[in-house]
Amino acid sequence: LFNGRDLTGWVNVNGAPDTWQVQDGAIVCTGEPRCFLRTSQMYENYVLELEWRHEKPGGNSGLFFHADALPQIGAPYPRALEAQLLDDDHGSLFGIRGASLVPLTDPDKKGSTARARPLEKRCKPAGQWNQYVLTTKDGTVELAVNGKVVTRAKQTSLVKGYIGLQAEHTEVHFRNIRIRELPSSNPPPEKIAQPDEGFVPLFDGVSFAGWKHLPGHQGHWVAHDGEIHYDGKAESKKRTDRDLWTKKEFGDFILIADWRLSADPELKPHPIVLFNGDFLMQEDNPRKRVTRPHLDAGDSGIYLRGSTRAQLNIWSQVLGSGEINGYRTDKTMPPEVRRACIPIKNADRPLGQWNRFVITMRGDRVTVDLNGTTVITAAQLPGIPAKGPIALQHHNDPVEFRNLYIKELK
Repeated sequence: LFNGRDLTGWVNVNGAPDTWQVQDGAIVCTGEPRCFLRTSQMYENYVLELEWRHEKPGGNSGLFFHADALPQIGAPYPRALEAQLLDDDHGSLFGIRGASLVPLTDPDKKGSTARARPLEKRCKPAGQWNQYVLTTKDGTVELAVNGKVVTRAKQTSLVKGYIGLQAEHTEVHFRNIRIRELPSSNPPPEKIAQPDEGFVPLFDGVSFAGWKHLPGHQGHWVAHDGEIHYDGKAESKKRTDRDLWTKKEFGDFILIADWRLSADPELKPHPIVLFNGDFLMQEDNPRKRVTRPHLDAGDSGIYLRGSTRAQLNIWSQVLGSGEINGYRTDKTMPPEVRRACIPIKNADRPLGQWNRFVITMRGDRVTVDLNGTTVITAAQLPGIPAKGPIALQHHNDPVEFRNLYIKELK
């Protein structure tokens, strides 16, 4: 699987360009940011062997198998089965991010958190090479450590997917990665990991390469360990220069974006929005909005194609995130345009938890999925540019982003 010269056949899913390098016939992982490198194709039944070593005591990494192509919501890692590469754990097998197995050796816990622990400790200390041989067939798996099988499991929730290497804050090396495929059992779709659909990362986890990171952003828009942290305090006379814009322009695309608001909201008055997009106004004062108390955790959004009017709201209001504020509030727009920009339901997760947008932009129509629920369906955005950059919005409030991926459509 690894030719010893370069990373042909591998995909750097969410790491920096220098997180994964080839040196002296080995894949060298810096451990930063937390991320994973995976094969470019899926595998089902096979015997996989590889050698690995930690550079210092306390090293931590993992071998993923039957993994999804992309990370789970708010996480640096995918749904997968994992063989542990840890100094004090010599070959545990377990599921992560929704995957599971049934332990056959030294079971620890049950259900989705179950681990199969090794029968004996066989790993060599930091600085020395260890060998893993992992055999997986039809939902059963066994792991040999330095020549002896020590861990077994059955009934893996996934039986086909990608093979991955984990970065988790410490340097680790891999070499001699080989695979022997076994006959397929033609598994059903629910047993197969999510495939690669052509998405590429917009964010490398540690820097703003590909983004217009301006002087007024310094110390406010911050990249750290796979996340973008914003404190809401960027400085610039021009309002849109406080937003974080991509350097590249995009036409039709599908955008994945994970985001999170504060877990410490304040009780504030929020306006009530009617089904037609108007605010509910007071009967005795038609210029004043009717409000009700609501927990407010801040406000942000995502701008599409360089248009601040084509903003998908990120907020904690009753309407729910995904609302297209610039069109919904524009009374010059036809009623059907305004109505289509209101989410059909509030699909936000509880405050402080990660959410995922999947935004599909085709022509002047946008569809928004939030946490697996379609909240906006083919809403028309009259006048939106045919092409333009994407931005993460400044709105004076803290917000976090991660797992930013895009697939351009033709």
